[in-house]
Amino acid sequence: MNDQDILDLYFARSESAISATNEKYGKYCHTVAMNILYSHEDSEECVNDTWLRAWGAIPPKRPAMLRTFLGKITRNLALNRWEHTHAEKRGRGEPAAALDELTECVADTRAGQPDQLPEQLTLTECINRFLEHQKPENRKLFVRRYWYLSEIKEIAGDYGFTESKVKMTLSRMRAQLMTELEKEGISC
Repeated sequence: MNDQDILDLYFARSESAISATNEKYGKYCHTVAMNILYSHEDSEECVNDTWLRAWGAIPPKRPAMLRTFLGKITRNLALNRWEHTHAEKRGRGEPAAALDELTECVADTRAGQPDQLPEQLTLTECINRFLEHQKPENRKLFVRRYWYLSEIKEIAGDYGFTESKVKMTLSRMRAQLMTELEKEGISC
């Protein structure tokens, strides 16, 4: 079933939209959540919550890219769950490590704070422009690390690189991003 057919099911308020979404994107969303939570049980809950959020958002929204829409919901739910779970422990893990790497060039802007919305939009636009000018290979590494929060070892294995090459590429990209953000007047 293609995305438009699935979206039509949502707009018709057919409960089969959920099962069609799960069939097509369940594994993808589970992987997104697992990269953050490292727990099958918590990841399953996030995926189920994703379907609930999608049901509530479609309609009125009609996402242009259903996979991206669902991935973003899953990622945000998983990050919220991870943050809640680690609030008192302040445990370390891949999400913290990846996000800490970015704090050297991007200030912490939490979604949901209306006064920060213009800054968040400007930051998003600047990062998107930065990534558009990167080699496709580098862009993939950046997205895998900072969007999907994948481990360096996993990224290196998937692309046939050494871990040091992945680390160095990401380090150089962060430095370039910081320079771009400073040019735009965005700083930590």
